[in-house]
Amino acid sequence: MSQYRRKGSNSKADHTASRLIQFVIIGIIVLVFIGIASGGCSNQNDDWDSSVSSSYTEDSSSNTNTVPWDYRIVEGTVGDLIGSDMTVLPDNELIPNDDNYGTGDQVWTLQAMEADMNTNSQDRADVTLTAWESLKTFKSKQAAQEDLDKLKIQLKTEVDLVGVYKTEYQGKTRQFAVITLPSGQHVKQPIDADRYQSFKSLKKVNIILEEVHDFSNYDVTYAKFRGWAK
Repeated sequence: MSQYRRKGSNSKADHTASRLIQFVIIGIIVLVFIGIASGGCSNQNDDWDSSVSSSYTEDSSSNTNTVPWDYRIVEGTVGDLIGSDMTVLPDNELIPNDDNYGTGDQVWTLQAMEADMNTNSQDRADVTLTAWESLKTFKSKQAAQEDLDKLKIQLKTEVDLVGVYKTEYQGKTRQFAVITLPSGQHVKQPIDADRYQSFKSLKKVNIILEEVHDFSNYDVTYAKFRGWAK
């Protein structure tokens, strides 16, 4: 009997060891599976981060700049008074009634237009003009013109002449001059045959510029070509 019991005890011990080994093997398999799954998620995250970075790089390759483009004076008549605001006919635009106007009063409104300039990595510019926006009202056209004259200034200046060239199409010839504005922007302008001949040997030319100043930040300007100076 004692020998039978000793053999039974060894059998139990062997069975327990076998089950322990099975648990260890299963645990190792589970850990390996978790590791593989984690690696897959990590790769997916890396791919996602990479796509975001690439998208950001594409967007950052373009440069959008908003500049003051133009101003104008519009004559109108005060319509309805709504609280501290008023409508101005004929467009019924709602603007602040800062000067205590009454219905039927004549007003002159200073309006502004801006330009969104989108320049990509290849230096190609795409200009989008905004709608006219009313900035300020005046009781007289003269007062409005005084503000407008401060925002749009014409001046004579000398700029670099990049060069001149001509094109021919269906028997018609056209001449062009390319200049560099103070902002560094290249501008192409058509010229006549006489100016083409006189410009061929020049490195610099005199032009008329119009400096358009920003209404809210006067130091921000945009220069426009307005003609050839004599």
